[in-house]
Amino acid sequence: MDTQIALLLVQDGITNGAIYALNALALVLVFAVTRVVFIPMGEYVAYGALTLASLQAGNVPPTLWLLVVLGSLVALLDSIAAWRRGDARSIARILALNALMPALCAGAAYAVEPGKLAQPLQVLLTLAFVVPLGPLIYRLAFEPVAEASVLLLLIVAVAVHLVMLGLGLFFFGAEGMRTRAFTAGALKIGGFSIQFQALWILGIALALIIGLALFFERSFYGKALRATAMNRVGARLVGIPTEMAGKLTFAVAALIGTLCGVLISPITTVYYDTGFLVGLKGFVGAIIGALVSYPGAALGALLVGVLESFSSFFASAFKEVIVFTMIIPVLLWRSLRTRAAAEDES
Repeated sequence: MDTQIALLLVQDGITNGAIYALNALALVLVFAVTRVVFIPMGEYVAYGALTLASLQAGNVPPTLWLLVVLGSLVALLDSIAAWRRGDARSIARILALNALMPALCAGAAYAVEPGKLAQPLQVLLTLAFVVPLGPLIYRLAFEPVAEASVLLLLIVAVAVHLVMLGLGLFFFGAEGMRTRAFTAGALKIGGFSIQFQALWILGIALALIIGLALFFERSFYGKALRATAMNRVGARLVGIPTEMAGKLTFAVAALIGTLCGVLISPITTVYYDTGFLVGLKGFVGAIIGALVSYPGAALGALLVGVLESFSSFFASAFKEVIVFTMIIPVLLWRSLRTRAAAEDES
């Protein structure tokens, strides 16, 4: 291996690691606020990429109808609940938010020709179709069992993952899709070149991480999520609705996953189940951060990306095995550290 190959591998590893880092941050956020190990995270990556590919092909994406169905179901359930508690005035707001807005998205998709839209508008439509699925799925699948054990929440997460995976196969088929690059070509620096799409990935990932940091530090809703993550009971006692925190957390996770899918679709062929591996590698990074540390999860995910890149060069047949084997020493070290801390306390 020469220096040129090593630099290319590091570039590829950091690019992939940026995607894994975003997924790891979303997993840590969801677990901290809701105690859900968010197994379906990868499905938002696949849905985002395949929805954008459908729009660029001039088709109305099937995820739009999933949004309409789930929104109508949530509107019905919340309207019934509001009627039973005597809060009929909120029914109009519930119907507008959960049923009318998805219907307007469907009307907009049919009113325009998606394939002729500018790429930024196609990306915005993709976000509008996929991101709302996050809070809707939380309301239907996780909110009714929000106070259950972590094990039960994990079982529900696995069930949601399997359902979304099956729907992905039904919606998009088994064939992979790609989208157009944001900017074609590569930037050449001396004898080294880097694709403009990779620069887009790194730039958007960095901007999103900075935006999340500002959101949690400066905004009211961000502080509410931090309070819920630190102490759910205390947050409820001071008036922070945990239902709102859960929906907002899933919306942020869905936004991150959808953006990841949009970013990787020009550089790799995305299948209905591609997001599962992306989410798993983000999960490895989150485990390195112990599912509580955002910087640890991001650094761990970057390490996963670089290790995967070099493994694909030296032992491509075993690259997945090498990446996922990273969990074993990390879990062993954390187990020994936890045991030592428990002995010191006793």
